[in-house]
Amino acid sequence: MKNYFHGGIHPSDGSDKSLSNQIPIRKFLPKTVEISMKQSPNSICTAIVKEGDKVSKGELIGKPTGFSSANIHASISGTVTKVIKSKDDKDREFDIVVIQSDESNTDSLDTAGGWEYESSLVDLSAYTKEIIIAKMEEGGLVGMGGAGFPTHVKYQSKEIIKYILINGAECEPYLTCDHTLMREQGYAIINGVLLFVKASGAKKAIICFEDNKLDIAKDFEQIISGKELPIEIKVLPTKYPQGGERQLVEAVLGMEVPAGELPTSISTIINNVGTAKALADIVLKDEPLISRVVTVTGMVKEPCNYLVPIGTRFRDLIDMSGGFTSKISRVIEGGPMTGRSIQIGGALDDLEGSVAKTTSGLLVLEDSYKIESPCIRCGECERICPAGLAPFKIDFAALENDITLCDKLYATECISCGSCSYVCPAKRELAYRITEAKNEIFRLRRERGAK
Repeated sequence: MKNYFHGGIHPSDGSDKSLSNQIPIRKFLPKTVEISMKQSPNSICTAIVKEGDKVSKGELIGKPTGFSSANIHASISGTVTKVIKSKDDKDREFDIVVIQSDESNTDSLDTAGGWEYESSLVDLSAYTKEIIIAKMEEGGLVGMGGAGFPTHVKYQSKEIIKYILINGAECEPYLTCDHTLMREQGYAIINGVLLFVKASGAKKAIICFEDNKLDIAKDFEQIISGKELPIEIKVLPTKYPQGGERQLVEAVLGMEVPAGELPTSISTIINNVGTAKALADIVLKDEPLISRVVTVTGMVKEPCNYLVPIGTRFRDLIDMSGGFTSKISRVIEGGPMTGRSIQIGGALDDLEGSVAKTTSGLLVLEDSYKIESPCIRCGECERICPAGLAPFKIDFAALENDITLCDKLYATECISCGSCSYVCPAKRELAYRITEAKNEIFRLRRERGAK
């Protein structure tokens, strides 16, 4: 089998990841959390608590409004001091629940029995497929390495599932939250993987690493060795975006997900290693998804990975890392390729936002300005596009506001990896405009479907 995917780039030499990937995970329990009822781009929940309510860690505070959203729980015990009304960049309203810890609060970031898992594996005979999927839904489990789609919806698919691919690639530059989690929580992740296999009825799970994580591959091999588990370890070449769903399927299974279809159409489900760890917590320790590991790195004094409650304020995390080391800084939620700029310049106290279930990192870079120039028709973006698209052609159509042509050029198959913008010698914002065109196509389709 080929073990590689079409296109792709090598955006870093690994030195960016060395800032944080050898430092043990630190726990940070803030006194105040701001839990957004919008935990991912297309999911908004309804807050079911009000100002003055007392809440306990793990208590349900937000209910889904549609199939693309998941339960939200209090990540600390305390008092709801505010329910803030907010709007996103598409003018959609959502609430932010602010919880202040009580003085007598005895919360910790440990799950029942502690953060560490014993060196033992789950007895799958104690759980049915239905029980595991129900617990996914109750616990608010979502994909923690991507768009935050509810995990239980994937496992309710009527398709026959043969393979579970576990994404441990973490190909995004700078981010090391998954690497450190895998180093410290191998047994928990393997337990989560086994629960995924039981929930899907798959014949096996394949845990996928890039070859810059051979230490983790060796550790995981030792955990499963001699146990006759339905788990295989796969080491892949280091290349971006190796962690993309379609790219992982192509590299590992030698198959392609048909245009417009999901991986379930070829009997496959993909989950992130963080999602596997969270499932183990939900099923084995009865704790919903209320915390995660976040990389804080770049131009901060002390880059590190932190285990924090959902709702931890971004400015508190940057402060824990010693603050900015650059006067003019760009703060990105996520990584440099697919992340979202949340502040350019300004003081730390001005930084808004909080950790969501999908927040993999906070990256601080010295802000740089670039000026677009005309396309030189070099074709480099088309050569490296992992989705097999012609980004420069879609960009021309988008600039002309020709959404019909964008659709004909398969803009909806763009995975928004940012590779085209990275290689463009003219510094054109290809990925941004193609993603906007893709979103507009989906919006128009929804409008037509509603009529």
